Amino acid sequence: MAVQFRDYYETLGISKTATDDEIKSAFRKLARKFHPDVAKDKASAEEKFKQINEAYEVLSDKEKRRKYDQLGADWNQPGGGFQPPPGWGQQRAGGNGGVEFEFNGTGFSDFFEAFFGGGRGQSAFAGGPAGEFGRRGPGAQRGSDVEADIMVTLEEALHGSKRTVSLRRSSNGKVENYQVKIPRGVHEGQRIRLAGQGEAGARGGTSGDLFLRVRLARHPDFSVEGSDLIHEADIAPWQAVLGADLEVPTLEETRRLKIPPGTQGNQRFRLRERGLPNASGTRGDLYVVATIRIPKKLTERERELWAQVAELHGQS
Repeated sequence: MAVQFRDYYETLGISKTATDDEIKSAFRKLARKFHPDVAKDKASAEEKFKQINEAYEVLSDKEKRRKYDQLGADWNQPGGGFQPPPGWGQQRAGGNGGVEFEFNGTGFSDFFEAFFGGGRGQSAFAGGPAGEFGRRGPGAQRGSDVEADIMVTLEEALHGSKRTVSLRRSSNGKVENYQVKIPRGVHEGQRIRLAGQGEAGARGGTSGDLFLRVRLARHPDFSVEGSDLIHEADIAPWQAVLGADLEVPTLEETRRLKIPPGTQGNQRFRLRERGLPNASGTRGDLYVVATIRIPKKLTERERELWAQVAELHGQS
């Protein structure tokens, strides 16, 4: 199956020399614009949001970005100078005759899966051929497990959801649709198992399983630490000195947070049980991290006032 190249730099609207801060800024701007919860056209926004997430997933990771930059836009063109990465053939083929798979509905493109995902038709278990599992009789071989990534939003992780995922097998071209239940409290790296939906076994062996490995979608307002959410709140220097009331976003609604006078940079404030559910069903917390933004340009009047503050502290 042909895999279409994805230009992640174009998706985020940045140059190939963009810094980490520029990549992060571009992602946040676009993710806020196309987040399905705020966009008017939810269907098109959801697709765009997934593309933005995929691009950021690769470009924000130094190793993935390095690997991606080595490919070039002519990666699959004859004479284009493309050098397949190590294990390319094994990534795309299954254990029984090189069967390939094409997914839809996972949130990730085939291009991402081929280079950065679990691999189409790749065994979900490390080591050993597929035949080591589930033998039924002489010569019987269990089919290989198939593993792919599935993008799960933080809102889905909070409430749970159902998604339709389709799988096309190159061996017969048949498209199979599955209703996948994403449980409440699902976490990064967790695998959702669809028993018996992997490669068919050989000589009477049982079929392998289909595993969907959860990757939490990046959010413009939050990062994830276990079951806790982290939100960076930009505050002005005078707010840090005098204290202030902030409007803080959560996954459900905006909450008011009072920061005290004398707040320090990177100081954390806790909103209890505003994070994600954990294995026991209880929710983690939301931590608001104060980031003090120093103005880069000052008016003459502002400069005079800052100078007066400096004089009060014995500085000139």
